[in-house]
Amino acid sequence: MTPGAAAAGGRPDETFMSLAFVQSPDALALCDTDLRLVRTNAEMARVLGLSEDRTRGLPASEIVRPGEGDRIVAVMRQARESGLAQRFETSLRTPDGSPLCFWSVSAIPLKDRNGQVRRLFLAARDSTEQHRARQRLLLINEASTGIGSTLDITRTTQELVDVLMPRLGDFTSVDTLAALEGGGEPGPGTLTGAITMRRRAHGSIVHDEPMVPIGTMATYPEFTPAAESLAAGRGKIYTVTEAAFERWATYDPVRAARSRSFGTHSLMAVPMRARGITLGVVVVTRHQRPEPFGPDDLLLAEEIIARAAVCVDNARRYTRERGTAIALQRSLLPQRLPCQSALEVASRYLPAGELTGVGGDWFDVIPLSGARVALVVGDVVGHGIHASASMGRLRTAVRTLADIDLPPDELLTHLDDLVTRVSDESEAAEAADDDGGMGATCLYAVYDPTSRRCCLARAGHPPPAVVAPDGTVDFIDLPVAPPLGLGELPYESAEVELAEGSLLALYTNGLIGARGRDLDKGFEALRETLTRPAGSLDDLCDTVLEDLVRGRPADDIALLIARPRALEADQIATWDLLADPSAVATVRRKVSAQLADWGLDEAVFTTELVVSELVTNAIRHAGTPLRLRMIHDRSLICEVSDGSITAPHLRRARTFDEGGRGLLLVAQLTQRWGTRYTRDGKTIWAEQFLPTG
Repeated sequence: MTPGAAAAGGRPDETFMSLAFVQSPDALALCDTDLRLVRTNAEMARVLGLSEDRTRGLPASEIVRPGEGDRIVAVMRQARESGLAQRFETSLRTPDGSPLCFWSVSAIPLKDRNGQVRRLFLAARDSTEQHRARQRLLLINEASTGIGSTLDITRTTQELVDVLMPRLGDFTSVDTLAALEGGGEPGPGTLTGAITMRRRAHGSIVHDEPMVPIGTMATYPEFTPAAESLAAGRGKIYTVTEAAFERWATYDPVRAARSRSFGTHSLMAVPMRARGITLGVVVVTRHQRPEPFGPDDLLLAEEIIARAAVCVDNARRYTRERGTAIALQRSLLPQRLPCQSALEVASRYLPAGELTGVGGDWFDVIPLSGARVALVVGDVVGHGIHASASMGRLRTAVRTLADIDLPPDELLTHLDDLVTRVSDESEAAEAADDDGGMGATCLYAVYDPTSRRCCLARAGHPPPAVVAPDGTVDFIDLPVAPPLGLGELPYESAEVELAEGSLLALYTNGLIGARGRDLDKGFEALRETLTRPAGSLDDLCDTVLEDLVRGRPADDIALLIARPRALEADQIATWDLLADPSAVATVRRKVSAQLADWGLDEAVFTTELVVSELVTNAIRHAGTPLRLRMIHDRSLICEVSDGSITAPHLRRARTFDEGGRGLLLVAQLTQRWGTRYTRDGKTIWAEQFLPTG
């Protein structure tokens, strides 16, 4: 009977079923209940590398390499015992040594009319391509989540290597262009010729010392895959031949010999580009895996490296911006505290910004006239570059106001006007949400070593702490005033005397409010810490931060601790003067004698001229009382005080003028001079620097 006749009869045609079994593109086999092959189709025979006659009677466990068929046998037994079809995915190599393949396998029990399992039907479909596609998707997903966890270029490139190794290659290296150092970027134009790059990361399945250590620079000639791919601007696959080894050996015989010894046979070089910028190159090689790279491997590598390049570029940009921010911060904060005799000072600055490393808190130490010193601590609301820039404006304003010797309360009043003006300008520019008004607090203190008196005023700032010589700690009771920029209440100052051996601690709110503690508890914690003895002021600063701050603070912190000193009595000379021109000659003699006592004979001539001009001007143009004071410190300071509030002015005298040259002469003979106002009048001072040694 022909197949067509059988089909026409309306009965299932077993001949057709046999043809379907033989000609199926899937690998099929029929097994008995002992799991021995009864029959195989042509595809199964091809996969096994045996003829159908040789497969007959072969145990199912022997159709693959020893050990790899255990799961197949176990699943077939489960199908036989349960009577239910079993499906699973497996990877295996057949005995003919074919590459590792992935199969979707079904084990189907065949039952008779009584439900008894009589045969097992085994169907296997090659799913290698589907499996590889899934693995590529998984690898891309892993790259998306595993690369770029930080803004560090070296860490990011190593994460790229960890994703590529060993699933795509046996050795992977990432090199970045030298132009990227410090966050820079290469200039326009094609990258041609020999290229020097820094090794950022690498990985190998062979544990051996790398030829190019991480962090070192290496040059790649123009004939190397790395340089060629950069010049072409795209990824390329290379088959490593003996001729390639010999050419490389002429340039670097050691590295060529190493690559030859590993048996490197296939290589991919892929440029790392992001936002139109070439950042470097990634090289992936194979020497253990026998199969060479293919087009799909290159596409996969390009996709992963493109994602990583964006992360590397983000890290590069962050490095550049952070460098700019830190440079800004350093330019705004004092790099070293000025030399002066009134105070021994130590400081610490701890920004809250983990990424930028900049903040809005600041401190300053400003030498003033008369050997006095101003201490400043301030806090601008917010963090980051904007807060740092606002802080810089306030610090500059404080220094400018301090230069004209304003008392603390008046200085804060002028500073309050500045902050109010800046806030109004921000609102007018409709930028209050982004670069909004400047909110800030400030504490300003002026210490006079001639009297041990300290005058302080605050604007919404926590009070300073004073550590007495016996170790007790008190917070100075300063008049309460609002933060800068509110303009609600006037600022008031208070004056205290600092005993010999005491300490003065100024700080910002982030110190006492660290770790979310209540401010009252913060004050008590600071009080307890300051009572502990410390070897130096620097040690005390470290102790305060260790006790009150753990980890990265939530708010910026500035800390300034000062040990006040007093000038000795023999460093100061004071004379009350008569409002009589004849007193000038007497003063000159007294000044000359005092300088001789101080051992400053070389300064006699200049000082006599300066004192004569200042005293003469005071007698002619000012009111009583008149007083001359000289201070011998790091410099020689001459001060003439009078009862007038009229400010002196420099002017250029005409040829036949009898006066008008006094202050011009003082300005020429001294390094600094100026005027400060007091409750009783004013003081004109002049300072001469003394030779050191």
